[in-house]
Formats: sequence, C-alpha cells, structure tokens
Amino acid sequence: MKKTVIALTVVSLLVLGISAEASAKTGYNWRGSGGWGTGTPYQSLFDPSKLETVKGVIESVEMINPMKGVHNAVALILKTDKESLTVHLGPDWYISRLDTKLNKGDTIEVKGAKAIYSGKTFIIASEIKKGDATLVLRNDNGIPVWAGWRKQ
Repeated sequence: MKKTVIALTVVSLLVLGISAEASAKTGYNWRGSGGWGTGTPYQSLFDPSKLETVKGVIESVEMINPMKGVHNAVALILKTDKESLTVHLGPDWYISRLDTKLNKGDTIEVKGAKAIYSGKTFIIASEIKKGDATLVLRNDNGIPVWAGWRKQ
C-alpha cells in the first residue's frame, strides 16, 4: 500500500511538472480563450447591425495580433472591385485546424461586420464562401463557433 501511494505521488508530480513545462514553453496557461471568447474587448468590436457581404480575391493570408491581450489571429487581405480590405477570420489555434484552406488567389465571398480599432478599419468575418463550401465562424449575433458552451 505504501509503495502504491509513493508511486502515485511520483506519477502525479511528473504529470504536473510536464504540464507546467509545456505551459512555460508555449506561453499559454491553457485556461480561457486567449482573448477570443464572448464578453472580451475584441468580441465587443463585432456589431451585428453592420453585417455586409463582399466578394473578392485573396491577396494574402497573414498571421496578426489584433489587439493587446488577444492571441494570434489569421487575417486575409481581400481585393474587391473597389478596394483591398483586411478580413479577420479568428484565432490561429482554430483556423489552422480547419480542413478547407484559404490561399492566395482564391475567390471568396465574405459575410462580416466592419470594425475599427486603433484607427484601422477591417471586417470581422462571420462566414466565408469558397466555391460550394461555406465556413461559418460566427452566428449573426457575433458569437464565435469556438466559444463552446454559453448561456442561452
């Protein structure tokens, strides 16, 4: 019995040590949403009354940091008939795991809400259409699909 308790204690300490080391190496403490959840300052930039749809060709796919306290995001530069727009998709940890990829030269349709932060205008995407595929990122109220459980 005493050997079992000692063995369990040693295993527990090893697991905790590995977890702490992983957190230190990645910079994440594996809690929360990295600034991407509901009720965060970034999320408050999404105004459902400003939803619009634009079509264009992707000029580039970029990694950005949208604001202080928010982990990396994937953004697109979209060339429309009128202008080039920056389109924020969502957190890198979510977008990078999707099956359908968005690449330079792809023609897409973006549904989203225009926002302004630090004097820069961009679109926070809620839906992307590429060919016959549709990527839903947020509902029409702006709740992101990666938010998980939430109150009704």
